[in-house]
Amino acid sequence: MAEVIGYLPFILTGTVLTVQVALLSLVIACALGMLAAAAKLSDSAAARLVGGVYTTLIRGIPDLVLMTLLFFGGQIAINHLTDALGLGYVDVSPFAAGVVTIGFIFGAYMGETFRGAILAVPRGEIEAGAAFGMSPARVFLRITLPAMVRHALPGFGNNWLVLMKTTALVSVIGLHDMVFKAGQAGGATRQPFSFYLLVALLFLLLTAVSNLGLRYLERRYSVGVHATVADAEGA
Repeated sequence: MAEVIGYLPFILTGTVLTVQVALLSLVIACALGMLAAAAKLSDSAAARLVGGVYTTLIRGIPDLVLMTLLFFGGQIAINHLTDALGLGYVDVSPFAAGVVTIGFIFGAYMGETFRGAILAVPRGEIEAGAAFGMSPARVFLRITLPAMVRHALPGFGNNWLVLMKTTALVSVIGLHDMVFKAGQAGGATRQPFSFYLLVALLFLLLTAVSNLGLRYLERRYSVGVHATVADAEGA
């Protein structure tokens, strides 16, 4: 126990890095998810094909395999390009690689979540906005986006929790997150179980905090909805 307490600041620095990777990956995942959803709902057959290939391919390959393929494959591809341009060797940062890779992976899952949420928005609301002379962009920002958020939140929350746990894989590519540091501390003290148990508890803490935030958002975006449903049923 004393060893765990002594290494706690060391592990917590890795926890901060884990949270940073998760949040930045979430931003990329949401951006790619919106693009994938738009592509799959597009009138263009080529866009639908690209969106379908992306979501199907990414969801069909294990995250660990994708992590190693994208990190090492990306490193090779970038250095082939820099060699051709005469720029010399470029060492890809494990932090940047981890963020981009996890964001790329979960963009596929977010794409399906957002696509379903957009389809759940009543078509009449979108048509009403167009009838009032709104441009497609304004209809999306003023009508579709606010309405789809409520439908997307359950799937979004699940994706976020899984994404946060997936950050543990960045230790494979050499990023000093809390899993990596727990391995170092466990090796130094010969108490790996204690340190990995600490990491498990820290992930549970992050999950609990995330659940509180997600529940707040669900309540915030459900204001008036339940009352409307109850009024309709009473009528």
